[in-house]
Amino acid sequence: MASESYYFGYAFYKVDPKWRWLADMGKSESANEVKQVLDQTGVRFRTYSTLGLRSDADFMVWVGSPNISDIQKVASRLYSTVFGKYITPSLNYVSRTRPSVYSTGERTPSFLTDNTPKRYAVVYPFTKTREWYLLPEERRRQMMDEHIAVSRRHPDITLNTTYSFGLDDHDFMLAFETDDLADFQDLIMELRATGVSAYVKSDTPMMVCVKRDIIPMIASMG
Repeated sequence: MASESYYFGYAFYKVDPKWRWLADMGKSESANEVKQVLDQTGVRFRTYSTLGLRSDADFMVWVGSPNISDIQKVASRLYSTVFGKYITPSLNYVSRTRPSVYSTGERTPSFLTDNTPKRYAVVYPFTKTREWYLLPEERRRQMMDEHIAVSRRHPDITLNTTYSFGLDDHDFMLAFETDDLADFQDLIMELRATGVSAYVKSDTPMMVCVKRDIIPMIASMG
């Protein structure tokens, strides 16, 4: 699977407050409908809750497929459900897997493996300055070696790096998976002190997403 290119879609949604006025039985049936419909897409996906953590999104659907049209298919199927009538997209990001220029060895993004997802995913778009790309390759490689060495001091954190050049408004999409947000915070603070940090143009919004299966996630919406 590592040799095959995948498109990643990160879709964040807001839930209409009117959803909370539905009868509990109807909401339960609707949650089961969403699970059945998305399972039938045959597309690899995960669902996460951002409820109470952000004002612009209540949940996120992370999709991975060799075909970008499958990202649209998942969204279309979601909108076809009763629950889908009560949601509005707030943020959408698209990216693609490809081999890293700086790290050696081929690594499959953890999202594309069958490993159990970690408790949290921290997702954000990332763009470097144009000055970064004009630096000599050897200088860029030296700074990235330092950057990678810092990351390796936090082995329990896994990173899904995908590329958005030509596909979205930024350079990369980063999705860190962790069971310990304090450990992730330590990592980010340490990375701020590396040379690469001087060439970061933007790395927001930074979204903490809590792994929740579809049915309990929808049930938590009230």
